[in-house]
Amino acid sequence: MMLVMTSTIMAMIIAMAMMLLCGMVHKSSIQDREKMSPFECGFNPKKSARIPFSIQFFLLAVLFLIFDIEIAIILPVIITMKSSMTSKWILTVTLFITLLILGLYHEWKNGMLEWTT
Repeated sequence: MMLVMTSTIMAMIIAMAMMLLCGMVHKSSIQDREKMSPFECGFNPKKSARIPFSIQFFLLAVLFLIFDIEIAIILPVIITMKSSMTSKWILTVTLFITLLILGLYHEWKNGMLEWTT
């Protein structure tokens, strides 16, 4: 117990010392309008560098990634069919696919798959 307390205190002391050292050493930078503006080949930018991002596109991209990972999970299930009991394998695959279909149905009913609103 004493070793854990000593290690914790030493870690906190080292972390505080590093924060103080960084605070003393860092170079303060003056951020003015010219330094904060985007640079386009020496010309003033024609439009804003911060374009509004569509939240619908973001949600659709996240759903694509989730289903892509689920497909990567399904692929090894086919290989395990040879070495497992058929009834347990069928139950597992049926449960997994049912959960996928229920998740897709839930997203569809909530309107997450609609591109325009």
